[in-house]
Amino acid sequence: MAQTKSDPNYKVIAENRRARYDYAIADDLECGIILEGSEVKSARVGGTNIAESYAAVEDGELWLVNSYIAPYERAQTFKHLERRRRKLLVSRKQMSNLWNATQRKGMTLVPLVMYFNHKGLVKIKIGIAKGKQNHDKRATEAKRDWSRQKSRLMKDHS
Repeated sequence: MAQTKSDPNYKVIAENRRARYDYAIADDLECGIILEGSEVKSARVGGTNIAESYAAVEDGELWLVNSYIAPYERAQTFKHLERRRRKLLVSRKQMSNLWNATQRKGMTLVPLVMYFNHKGLVKIKIGIAKGKQNHDKRATEAKRDWSRQKSRLMKDHS
């Protein structure tokens, strides 16, 4: 089997690892994001965090709220605010599906990964999620532990 070359432009900027633990992700979707120049340069350096952020549908638009992009040191005249609301770009059909999921079904929009795609554009993957209860989290943890033990046993016996 031939290995594909890794894409040199693809780079993960920020990842929300806690989201898969705290939420049951039903579906995910890729969105564009409107950023200023200093924000893109700061993201290239790696000063970004989406762990405490969420997405919200307001007035027919999708917004990323409370995401952190560190200030770019070399920007002098056009600096950005670190925790400003950033507009996300999705189609109208996707927007109506997101509004339906959040308003009618009680789901939450959680950012999972922010990355540079193969064209070098910043994209963000949003998960449509439902919050997990404590017993659900324990069950997930037990399943993960059992699969780890199972793989160890199979490795030892082979």
